[in-house]
Amino acid sequence: IKPRFLDSEPLREADEDFVSDVNLSASMTEEEREEIQQELAKLEEEIGTLRQVLSSKEKQHAELKQKLGITPLSELKTNFSRGWHDMQSSVAYKKTSETLSTAGQRTSAAFSTLGSTITRKIGDMRNSPSFRSFEEKVENTVSTIKTKVGGTGSGGSFEDVLSSAAHASSQDTPTNNLMDSSERQC
Repeated sequence: IKPRFLDSEPLREADEDFVSDVNLSASMTEEEREEIQQELAKLEEEIGTLRQVLSSKEKQHAELKQKLGITPLSELKTNFSRGWHDMQSSVAYKKTSETLSTAGQRTSAAFSTLGSTITRKIGDMRNSPSFRSFEEKVENTVSTIKTKVGGTGSGGSFEDVLSSAAHASSQDTPTNNLMDSSERQC
């Protein structure tokens, strides 16, 4: 609740009566009461004057800022930057930053370990009997296809077949494409 003295309106007669009623001192003379009321009126006048001075100063303040090119947005940016800097230099921020850094390092180490484990498991899988069986089936299928298409059917490992296919496709340069298809070897 806003204190009464901050109201923009001076005290009214009803308020003065209220103040008189609140002061229950029967020992107060009429002269003392008049003196207090005069002092009260003087204070109210001073408060009004101070409000006018403050309003004038605020207007002057705004004009000077405008002349300097300080806009509310630039002021907000400055305050935000200052606040961000103050926050970064705080003990709590530094501790949180260190904790997050440590957590990041641990997470990175965990992913590295996970990657190594996956690589090892894939290597183990490649050396497993089921993968070898699959590889042999693919090699046999490729050999059969090469034989049926007219190739040599040399067999070899899966890597050899892929290598020969890559070698054959690299031979298809623009000058080799001019050769008759019967001259090409698979």
